[in-house]
Amino acid sequence: MTPESPGEPAPAVSHDDLLAVLPRLTRLSAAFSKGRLVERAAEAAGPSLDRPAVGVLVSLLAAGEPLRIGEIADRMQVVGPHATRQVQLLEKRHLVRRIADPHDRRASLIEPTEAGEEAANRYVASLLGWFAGVLTDWPSQDRDDLLRLLARFADDVTARLARPEEDPEAQVY
Repeated sequence: MTPESPGEPAPAVSHDDLLAVLPRLTRLSAAFSKGRLVERAAEAAGPSLDRPAVGVLVSLLAAGEPLRIGEIADRMQVVGPHATRQVQLLEKRHLVRRIADPHDRRASLIEPTEAGEEAANRYVASLLGWFAGVLTDWPSQDRDDLLRLLARFADDVTARLARPEEDPEAQVY
């Protein structure tokens, strides 16, 4: 395989190459969505948090700043009412709190409490520890390549899914 010259279009990915990786992507998706990995990490987070609640806390942790509920919903890729319900449940458990939006006094921002931040950190530490264990025997260059390419892939998939629906290239086939 030779790298493309600058300005030269990359060769198309073959249908067979993509078909060969599809079962692996399906297994990986199932491991995240149906497997025990996320459940174990949620258990490590503490006070019997479920996946959606942890999703709110991790979204806030990753943002590093308070967010509006709509921003939380976007980051979690859910509808606003779902994020609102989760925030309300987390408020009742004193894991998040509302603060005034300094740019719009009519709106509020959501931030984790100390207990909420600790729970999110435990969840993230559990996941990162697990992934670090999987990658322990990988050569450093392979780990670096995986992290770089996975970040690029996730960004490109997310950007493509965010295209307006009337864009035929954004459609899922």
